[in-house]
Amino acid sequence: MTLDQVIAYCMEKPGAYLDHPFTPFFPVLRVKAPSQTKGRIFAQPFILRGAPKVTLNCTPASAETYRGKYPGAVTRGWHCPLIQQPHFNTVDLDGTVPDDVIKEMMDHAYETVVKKYPRYIQRELSGV
Repeated sequence: MTLDQVIAYCMEKPGAYLDHPFTPFFPVLRVKAPSQTKGRIFAQPFILRGAPKVTLNCTPASAETYRGKYPGAVTRGWHCPLIQQPHFNTVDLDGTVPDDVIKEMMDHAYETVVKKYPRYIQRELSGV
């Protein structure tokens, strides 16, 4: 997948929007309900030393599963503080991890963040 494909796929999620809280060159994808003013980050596409990557929110259990399945291509969130690293995976977008697996990981990142919201916000996002 390309960075543009990652962004486009993530933008299809309910409540997803692109933000640039750090620099114009480091976009993040957030999710928020209509009643909120600011959302939570679930994906961070970027380029590191010329190589495209995406950091995705996850659970510690899923993080270990993907790291074990794709060693070297899926690593702890490289730019996250040590305490947050078990909750983020950085994925190489070099073809090592199949696109359908990356989409699965992006879906999981979105769902992980949405589950952290109160139920009324989850309902807003689901349209119920």
